[in-house]
Amino acid sequence: MAGDLLVGIDIGTYSSKGVLCTPSGEVLAQQQVEHGLSLPRPGWAEQDAEAIWWADCAALCRALPAAAGRSPADVGAVAVSGLGPDLLPLDERGRPLRPAILYGIDTRAQAEIEQLNATFGSEALYALSGMALTSQAVGPKLLWLRNHEPEVYRRTRYVTTCSGYLVFRLTGEYVLDYHSASHFNPLFDLRRLVWTDRFAAPIWDVARLPRLAWATEVVGQISPAAAEDTGLPVGTPVTAGTIDAVAEAISVGVTQPGDLMAMYGTTFFFILVVDELVSDPRVWATAYAFPGRYSVAAGMATTGALTRWFRDQLAPELVAAEQQGGRPAYSVLSDEAARVPPGSRGLLVLPYFQGERTPIHDPQARGIFAGLTLAHTRADLYRAVLEATAYGVRHNVEVMREMGASPRRLVAVGGGTKSRPWVQIVSDVTGLPQDLPAQTIGASYGDAFLAGLATGLVPRLDNLATDWVRDTAQIEPDRAHHALYDEYYALYRALYEQTKATQHRLAELGAAVLPE
Repeated sequence: MAGDLLVGIDIGTYSSKGVLCTPSGEVLAQQQVEHGLSLPRPGWAEQDAEAIWWADCAALCRALPAAAGRSPADVGAVAVSGLGPDLLPLDERGRPLRPAILYGIDTRAQAEIEQLNATFGSEALYALSGMALTSQAVGPKLLWLRNHEPEVYRRTRYVTTCSGYLVFRLTGEYVLDYHSASHFNPLFDLRRLVWTDRFAAPIWDVARLPRLAWATEVVGQISPAAAEDTGLPVGTPVTAGTIDAVAEAISVGVTQPGDLMAMYGTTFFFILVVDELVSDPRVWATAYAFPGRYSVAAGMATTGALTRWFRDQLAPELVAAEQQGGRPAYSVLSDEAARVPPGSRGLLVLPYFQGERTPIHDPQARGIFAGLTLAHTRADLYRAVLEATAYGVRHNVEVMREMGASPRRLVAVGGGTKSRPWVQIVSDVTGLPQDLPAQTIGASYGDAFLAGLATGLVPRLDNLATDWVRDTAQIEPDRAHHALYDEYYALYRALYEQTKATQHRLAELGAAVLPE
């Protein structure tokens, strides 16, 4: 008799997580593996698909049944998600030819974006894909590969992203989900939901792109080779997989039009579910996880990555104390920030430490601390960093409203929600309440649900709301703080415009000192 337990695996920027669940959403085991991120040059972000993505996935698949005291034979289905969209070129045997070029935090293909816009026209490209070409798009990165690494390009047989690679390794099937494919612009027709060769000539042969499937579909089974690596039985069903943000949104019940997920992760990511395609060049229009739903997606470049930078560079003694059994460094910093008044005593930060994605799409944007005095403390600076991310959230939400896709409710997820001061600051700045589910395991939990839904072990989508999503608290904005933040937000918007030319020149100067 086949098992009925559900495995969800998610590969993130700095860690990978796995969960083992029953069909009713009960969590039997959770596991996590930390890993690194390679930043070989400013604007570049890469990871080793074999040593990180596949190694983490295989290790988690082995660890989860053992951690729950169950047999691998009890597993009835597997679903995966991962950071993305990425570009991973594979040879004819499916072996990575280079480290994966990551999602929008990798901004190397700016010249290729300009090349494609000049060749085909930005309006025509936008009309096809429902979004402008930005650092989030895979098409320009493929063109970068052709322009800068022609030998790798020549040897490339398959191109995929993180979740697609994991599905390939698990099943041998070359598949990509529709949401991930939406980011392969300009090779994907968002209205017809098909690959298109309209603008593909300088980029790639679309006949060699993966077959498309919904994240709710079973696309293959655990192969003998994958069974040897993962310990899971040959023949275990595997779904199409998806990008981590979609799986995270599903994990907290973001499935209906008007539902907006705000993911407090390494980057801040937004998924707004809509029932009809609506687009704006400042954000990304995509297919969602299942038929009949689209999404408005948006993402900042550095949020959790910025707090991590702050912790590691400006609070190393807290990291050392945590390693010796003390309180988590983030908890100490959050408590310090909570004691600072709104506005951080006249400080303002632009959080563009790795460029910025939506809604400004400026890979040459740079971080700024403005208003510093000798009286400011580390606590002031940390609160200003948290406030900066909140201003970025407000900017994205305002764009959604302007395009006629107003959020009905906002659900906060991700590791950053453990910092209640941070969540409160976001509500105070935006003026929006936030639903905070009691159980926010993350994308791997959404993956487990998708595995169950795809195989019928979870009978209906409605089971997500009734069984899987636990009690939810609501964070209300402080109206007095919101009024104060209105002025800071206006200054935040103005500061970028006033310093943009300086930021860009500094980015050029910083890149010029690097060896080619």
